[in-house]
Amino acid sequence: MRALHRARLIATVGAAVLTGLLTTAGQASAAENTATPGHPAVTQRGEAYAGWHEATAANGATPDGARVQDINAAANPIGIDVSSYQGNVDWASYWNQGYRFAYTKATEGDYYTSDYFSQQYTGSYNQGFIRGAYHFGIPNGSSGASQAQYFVSHGGGWSADGKTLPGMLDMEFNPYGATCYGLSQAALTNWIKDFTNTYRSLTGRDAVIYTNTGWWNQCVNSSAFGATNPLWVANYSSSTPPVPAGWGYYTFHQYSSDPVDQNRFNGTMDRLIALATG
Repeated sequence: MRALHRARLIATVGAAVLTGLLTTAGQASAAENTATPGHPAVTQRGEAYAGWHEATAANGATPDGARVQDINAAANPIGIDVSSYQGNVDWASYWNQGYRFAYTKATEGDYYTSDYFSQQYTGSYNQGFIRGAYHFGIPNGSSGASQAQYFVSHGGGWSADGKTLPGMLDMEFNPYGATCYGLSQAALTNWIKDFTNTYRSLTGRDAVIYTNTGWWNQCVNSSAFGATNPLWVANYSSSTPPVPAGWGYYTFHQYSSDPVDQNRFNGTMDRLIALATG
C-alpha cells in the first residue's frame, strides 16, 4: 500500500512538473509572438512595418514600456508613421494634436503594396502634412535595385513641391526568419547600396534609412551611408538615442508607438521643409 501511495505521489508530482514546464514554455512562446499596445504581431509577408520588432524584447529590442515620455515638449516638429494596420487615418485629428509630418508604408519586398497607401499618403498631403513613403526592405528576397524600382513604381517617388519627403528604406530585424536575413555584413551593405543608388538614379534624392542601432551594428556595421543618407533611428528609451556605425547624428527619431508610431525631426520646421524641397 505504501509503495502504491509513493508511486501515485511520484506520478502526481511528475505530472505537475510537466504541466508547469509546458505552461512556462507556452507563456514564453506567447511572449515572443504577442505585440504590445500599438504594435500588432507580424504573422505573414507584407505585414512588417517600421519598428515592428519593438513589440517584444526577443531580438534585443527596447520594450515599448520604456518609451520616451518628454519628446512632445520639444520644439522640433513631430510626426507619425503609419501602415495598413492604421487603416483609413483621421489626419485632421493628428494635425490638431500638433503633428506636422508623416511617413506611410507603400511597399515591401517586390510582392506587396499597402491597400491603404493612397488614403494615407494623399490624405496627409491634403491635410497639410509634409509626407513621405517608405519601403520595408527584404534583402534575401530580390536585389536592392529591383526593390527600389518596385517602390518608386508604387508610390515611393519624389517631387520638389516642398511637401514630399525623400523615400525611406526600412532596414531592421527580419520579421520572417534569421535576424540578419541569412546574409553577411558585406552582402547586406552591398544590397543597401544597390537600393539607395537605384533610388537616387530614379528620383534624384538620397533615400532616408530607418534602422535600429543594435541591429545595424550587428548585421550591417557599415559607414558607407552616413555622408549621403539621412538617418531615422528607432529607440524608445532615450531622448538622445545612440546612432549606428557610419552616422554622426540622426535626422528622425522614432521614440514611441503609443497610440501610434511617433517621431521627432532633429531640426526646425524650415529644415524639414528644406529636406522635402531637395
